[in-house]
Amino acid sequence: MPEEHQNANIIENLDASSPSDCPATEETGLVEELQQALAAKAEEAKGLNDKYLRLAAEFDNYKRLIQRDQRDQIRFGNEQLLKELLPVVDNLERAIKASRGGGGSDVLIQGVDLTLKQLTEALTRFHVIPVETLGQLFDPATHQAITSVASEKVPERHVVDEFQRGYLLHDRILRAAMVSVSTGRADG
Repeated sequence: MPEEHQNANIIENLDASSPSDCPATEETGLVEELQQALAAKAEEAKGLNDKYLRLAAEFDNYKRLIQRDQRDQIRFGNEQLLKELLPVVDNLERAIKASRGGGGSDVLIQGVDLTLKQLTEALTRFHVIPVETLGQLFDPATHQAITSVASEKVPERHVVDEFQRGYLLHDRILRAAMVSVSTGRADG
């Protein structure tokens, strides 16, 4: 019977031990604590995912709005310029009508001159300015040389004549001026 006595002591020792001393109880508390932390993090991840989805939808809407605005800007970007040019067209039509109606050539010249002035003013309002050419040093950025001529009056590499006026839009070349450039004195 000595074995039964030993077993009784072991069982009694188990009953006599407190639950806080038991490692299984500590593990159960830790598992519950970890499960609660995991549930909290899962809830936080779900909230962040919802926030991300809303933000992605808002961004898609923003992209569509910007694309529509860009299309409208491309389609109607020149509207103000065109409105400024319409009175010029009207004046040219009036000048042609006056010349056909038997008006003198002075009236026609005066009408066309006023129309040119009006058009130049409209272009200036949109920051389009003519490029200075005559007598200026040849600048390949703003001038396009068509011919070169010998000249006693104009120094070498300077503009002698302008065939077509050039224009700047702000600081950018809109159209280069077509010019003839001096080669200096003629040999001979």
